[in-house]
Amino acid sequence: MSGRLVLLGTKGGPAIRPGGPWPTSTLLELGGRTVVVDCGLGVTRGVTDAGLSLKALDLVFITHLHSDHVLELGPLLHTAWTAGLATPVTLFGPVGLNRYWQSFVQALEFDIEIRIVDEGRPDLRKMVEVVEFGEGEVLSDGDLSVTALRVDHPPVTECFALRFEHQGTSIVFSADTAFFPPLADFARGADILLHEAMLEKGVERLVARTGNGARLREHLMASHSLAGEAGTIAARAGVGRLVLNHLIPADDPDIGEADWVEAVRKTWNGPLTIGRDGLVVTDKGEDAP
Repeated sequence: MSGRLVLLGTKGGPAIRPGGPWPTSTLLELGGRTVVVDCGLGVTRGVTDAGLSLKALDLVFITHLHSDHVLELGPLLHTAWTAGLATPVTLFGPVGLNRYWQSFVQALEFDIEIRIVDEGRPDLRKMVEVVEFGEGEVLSDGDLSVTALRVDHPPVTECFALRFEHQGTSIVFSADTAFFPPLADFARGADILLHEAMLEKGVERLVARTGNGARLREHLMASHSLAGEAGTIAARAGVGRLVLNHLIPADDPDIGEADWVEAVRKTWNGPLTIGRDGLVVTDKGEDAP
C-alpha cells in the first residue's frame, strides 16, 4: 500500500464523553491526493494532529448525513479557509449534501463576507464544489478511482460504502451498515477494509446511559453490524486487513480491545486492527498514535 490512512475518529454515534474517542472521520492520503472521509466532531483537530496542513485539503467524502458523519464538515472547510486555504475543494456525498453546505455558508454569511473585505480572502462559497452521488462510479481522476455501493442502514436510504483504488492499492469503507452480504463482493481483494462494528454485550449499558431504552436498542440492532459479522464480510471478501471502526460502544470502561478481538476472531483469522483515534494503518500493520 502506498500512501497513508489515519483513523481520526473511531466512535460510533454523535455523543462525546470526557476522555473518550471522537465520532467518525478518516484521513486517506493516496496517489498524491488528500482525502477526508466523513466529518464527525473533532475532524479538524484530528487532521491537524495528523500533521496535515488544512491548506492541503483536496477531496471530502461523506458516506451519509447522520450527524456523527457530517456535523463538522462546514467548520472543517471554514477553518481551513481561515488558515489560508486558497485552492478548490470538492465535496462528494449523497443527495442532501448540497443543501447542508448551502445552509452552512448562509449561516456564516456575515463572517465570510466580512473576511473577504477585511482580510482579502477568496470567496469560500466559490471554492467548494458539491457532487451528490448514488451507487456506481463516483470519481475517475487519473489513477484514482472511487466507486460507491448502497448499504443497509435503516432508516437512512442514502448511505454508501466507498472503494478507493490507485495503482493496485484498494481501500474500502463500509460506512454504517447492518450485515450486508453484497459488501463482500464490493470489497473483494481490498488491501484494507474499514468496517463498522458493534458489541452486543455493550449495547444494553449504552442504551441505559443515553436514556432512549428500547427504541435506541432496536435501531442499533437493525442498522449496524456486530463485530463477528464484520469478520464474516472480511473473510468472504478475502481482504488483506480488517480494521474495525465506528465502534459501538467505543467508550465503555468495561470493554477493551481484547473483547473486540475475541468477538471478531470467531469469523476472521486474518490481519486485524481495532480502531483508535490517531492510529496510522497500513496493509502491513499499524503505528500507535
